[in-house]
Amino acid sequence: MDDKKKRVKNTLQELFKKKTIIVGIGNTLKGDDAFGPLLVERLNGKIDAMCIDAGTAPENYAGKITKENPDSVILADAAHLELEAGEYDLLKKDDLVRCGFTTHDLSPVMFIEFLEAGCSCRIYMLAVQPEKVDFGQKVSQKVNNALNEITNLIMEVQNA
Repeated sequence: MDDKKKRVKNTLQELFKKKTIIVGIGNTLKGDDAFGPLLVERLNGKIDAMCIDAGTAPENYAGKITKENPDSVILADAAHLELEAGEYDLLKKDDLVRCGFTTHDLSPVMFIEFLEAGCSCRIYMLAVQPEKVDFGQKVSQKVNNALNEITNLIMEVQNA
């Protein structure tokens, strides 16, 4: 396991010690942009954390998230990280300002700031580098492999 993946695993272990919400963001009709919703679908009911499929409108779930008063929120989304397709990272707001953009209209930084105004939780983005986000495409093999790895990683740290 490389250093980045160890860092991601260690951070996830810390986050899941307290109340955490995972928010899947993305469009299931646009290839790898489906990463967030697919991750939530795979984890929902299998881990001790609320999982929300926010689709392409995460702002519609901000009230629900803040009402739950979580200790941590993990936004799962495809983002242009300037990495190889399928690579992923766990980013803070300051990292997002530098890394690039997601495939959505609403800036993830704006959404994070909106959540921060409503709760005092720690907020991270679990971002995967997409290969293709064209309408009508299926999830690429590289992002599907990342989905499998991340699903297993989260289930492992939840059971630790």
